[in-house]
Amino acid sequence: MFHEDILYISIRKYIKTECLIKSSSQEPELYSPASPGPQQEPISTYFEEKVPIPEDDMTKLFSFRKLWAFTGPGFLMSIAYLDPGNIESDLQSGARAGFKLLWVLLGATIIGLLLQRLAARLGVVTGMHLAEVCNRHYPTVPRIILWLMVELAIIGSDMQEVIGCAIALNLLSVGRIPLWAGVLITIIDTFVFLFLDKYGLRKLEAFFGFLITIMALSFGYEYVRVAPDQAEVLKGMFLPYCSGCGPTQLEQAVGIVGAVIMPHNIYLHSALVKSRDINRANKKEVKEANKYYFIESSIALFISFLINVFVVAVFAEAFYGKTNMEVSLQCNETGSAHSKLFPANNETLEVDIYKGGVVLGCFFGPAALYIWAIGILAAGQSSTMTGTYSGQFVMEGFLNLRWSRFARVLLTRSIAIFPTLLVAVFQDVQHLTGMNDFLNVLQSMQLPFALIPILTFTTLADSGVCTIGGGLLILVVCAINMYFVVVYVTALNSTVLYVFSALLSIAYLSFVCYLVWRCLIALGVSRLDFRGSVQYPPAVLMDEQPEFDS
Repeated sequence: MFHEDILYISIRKYIKTECLIKSSSQEPELYSPASPGPQQEPISTYFEEKVPIPEDDMTKLFSFRKLWAFTGPGFLMSIAYLDPGNIESDLQSGARAGFKLLWVLLGATIIGLLLQRLAARLGVVTGMHLAEVCNRHYPTVPRIILWLMVELAIIGSDMQEVIGCAIALNLLSVGRIPLWAGVLITIIDTFVFLFLDKYGLRKLEAFFGFLITIMALSFGYEYVRVAPDQAEVLKGMFLPYCSGCGPTQLEQAVGIVGAVIMPHNIYLHSALVKSRDINRANKKEVKEANKYYFIESSIALFISFLINVFVVAVFAEAFYGKTNMEVSLQCNETGSAHSKLFPANNETLEVDIYKGGVVLGCFFGPAALYIWAIGILAAGQSSTMTGTYSGQFVMEGFLNLRWSRFARVLLTRSIAIFPTLLVAVFQDVQHLTGMNDFLNVLQSMQLPFALIPILTFTTLADSGVCTIGGGLLILVVCAINMYFVVVYVTALNSTVLYVFSALLSIAYLSFVCYLVWRCLIALGVSRLDFRGSVQYPPAVLMDEQPEFDS
């Protein structure tokens, strides 16, 4: 278990040392090295206001009033577990493996909760989010490379989310809204919704809660309508087995982990927790904040897990083992306009979020199709908004930007809009699965650039067991995702692409090794700092007694 007081005093000394190296003229404000100086305008972002925490008796073990005050950041974070990329991974898991991979989804969600816990603790204890801490820890060139890698992950995720909204609009309009028009509509309404926080932070969080409720009701309706076998659902969830599974199911299991644990979400959560008014000079308040944030995140991820289970179970019950011929005949019988989507052969049905809605409509009526599309629209819209926040936090943290709020929103949206529009113009809405697989691979490759830094800055614990456990956990997650990348690349069957991938892999692994090297130094392996040039969080100060300012 991480002790907030040890983490507090160690990072406090580290940040003060770093800031005094950069500027010896005056001592920085505690945990606010990024706060504006006399000549700088304040940053206008998600934190124009901070939610006050009620002053209940701190000796009480639990307070619903305080839990309510801390409720919000975890639910915004959990939306990344419900984006269109995750929904597509869920439905493919059900269609390809039935209920057999539900335990993988459960395990990935638990791992995600533990990693989000680290991110939230970093933000609470230091008063800075992960990108800001990276800005102060890494030299200029590695910092810029790290920022570019995280931006790639955000762009990949953003493309999935915007395309998901566009597909939902296409389904709801019965094809009248083309993909490119849906992309433009999504981008415009995202700008509108993002400025809801001008009316109050809690109103914005309530709006996100409303979108999550729509997803729960939409996918819950499909679950009730299809009525999966509850015994099979529980068996698949709690018994780690996959009898009769082959390479297809293994790749799908890896895809579930890659879709659930997203790199930019670590950066996002460490920033969102700064929205509460916490006195970081009081170790009891810091400890209490970490407790309630963990409870809130657990509830939020439990709800997101249930929604994901709804999707997996629906497609496992209704479409596992179905062939294209069976689906095509059913769509023809119901007079569906989309029956040509499915060739008249006996190959196993392949679905994505577009075809998934179509087959639901063919088998369970038009209402199932439209309700499915509403759920996808809510998932895409909410995740697009949180993705934009991720882009703002990452950009302002790594680059220390002092731009206006509108300029930063415009830039972060523009970075993703152009590649997404190109895909929308030149790609058919019915054939987007290949692009989704590529984007999942892209995000999987960026995962070490969030997990290694978060381990680096949360190693200040009272026990090496937690550090070793966290390191092994991150190693396993990275290995699973890299396997997904290797499977994808080897399936391309191109010598030129193999050579290009090999060159990229050398550069990629070199940078990962660099981050691991600095992480090991942060863990206290000082002999690796050959020239004594690395400034790292003083994990060796763990034996000091914490002292707190009044």
